Amino acid sequence: MTQEELIPLILKKDERAFTIMYDMYSKSLFSVISNLLKETEDAEDTLQEVFVKIWKSIDSYAESKGRLYTWMLNIARNTAIDKLRSKGYNNSQKNLSADNFVHLLDDSNKMTNRIDTIGILEFVKKLKPKCIAIIELLFFQGYTQQEASDELAIPLGTVKTQNRNCINDLRTYLKV
Repeated sequence: MTQEELIPLILKKDERAFTIMYDMYSKSLFSVISNLLKETEDAEDTLQEVFVKIWKSIDSYAESKGRLYTWMLNIARNTAIDKLRSKGYNNSQKNLSADNFVHLLDDSNKMTNRIDTIGILEFVKKLKPKCIAIIELLFFQGYTQQEASDELAIPLGTVKTQNRNCINDLRTYLKV
């Protein structure tokens, strides 16, 4: 089926047209998406989202402005970029939480890991809850101070001061 034959069927919301459109364009759109999103699962999810957007917004496509594939390609590219810029996606790409991090380091089969974790959890537990939250975000999850400020809904200056105070508290516990 040609693009010219497919467009009227899509505009009529013919269910067969969706399958044909998917078969014709999914591989090339997936290639574009996966070049932007490195994780296959994220790229597959985004591809599905793209086809839903295409199906729902087909009425906005104008043949006079360009080919259907070009229009679809722009939707795919923009959706992948939106995914990359989303806070949820960025947070999912951060490091593990402090609990998972300590658990991984606590592998008793590796001598170097055992040395690194001797008593660390006990020292962290001695800190105030606000310190634990700040240290987890900044050091275990890789947040910037600004991101931690946004996440905790406290001013940036407060995050900086509390971080410095919490590190000093941790140093005090480690010296004892």
